[in-house]
Amino acid sequence: MDVLIHLFVGLHIIGIAALLGGFLTQMKAMGQGTARFVPGMLHGALTMLVTGVALIGLNQAEDHHVNAVKMGVKLAVLIVILGLVYVKRDEERIDKGLFALVGGLTMANIFIAVLWS
Repeated sequence: MDVLIHLFVGLHIIGIAALLGGFLTQMKAMGQGTARFVPGMLHGALTMLVTGVALIGLNQAEDHHVNAVKMGVKLAVLIVILGLVYVKRDEERIDKGLFALVGGLTMANIFIAVLWS
């Protein structure tokens, strides 16, 4: 079961990389007011959602401690990110503030995962 958990952790990291990478590649465009949510950002957020839920289930099946409050906060942040990216995915230009919000929430989710113990 540990191999499966590690596999899902790797996939979860790939999801966050896709989401954050999509944001970072649009930083110059954000400065020019032409940033858009690229498909990789949506796919990364969806990957994070699926693998995160799977990780919670796998860890609980192994009787590992899961901090429900931390996971709830991370899930809430991810749902906001996913909702914004999904709703605005077809727009050619995204408002700078909204685009920055998605990037900030993505980084906040990373820091919650790493720093909240």
